[in-house]
Amino acid sequence: MPDLIAYTDGACSGNPGPGGWGALMIARDGDTVLKKRELKGGEAHTTNNRMELLGAINVLETLAKPSVITIVTDSAYVKGGITEWIFGWKRRGWKTSTKKPVKNEDLWKRLDEVTQRHTVTWEWVKGHAGHPENERADELARAGMEPFKPAK
Repeated sequence: MPDLIAYTDGACSGNPGPGGWGALMIARDGDTVLKKRELKGGEAHTTNNRMELLGAINVLETLAKPSVITIVTDSAYVKGGITEWIFGWKRRGWKTSTKKPVKNEDLWKRLDEVTQRHTVTWEWVKGHAGHPENERADELARAGMEPFKPAK
């Protein structure tokens, strides 16, 4: 079975403001790239964290059948949220440890639901550090934001 890996990113012009998400999906057999797919999208008024979440969500929702996938994100918020914090949030009825509502609850619930269909490994990579696939995901996120930016 080929390895499936996705690099995801989010971008925002102002926070909140127009934003975009991007993802580069790669299927590999060893060192051989079998297939690449690029995804992007955006919204007129959003936050960077929402776009980071939507990058990962859209990758997982795009998969037609249950898959084994590694998602690489430069968002400590996404990785920490889905691998650590979400368990406490769910136990506390979507409240933080300080009893406040979880921000972006709608997207966290969507991500939680879609991850149940797949076997997902989450990895963090430092953003804007010259990692080629992460840089491409960033370019896609910026391209996804472009239609929502006000005309100059």
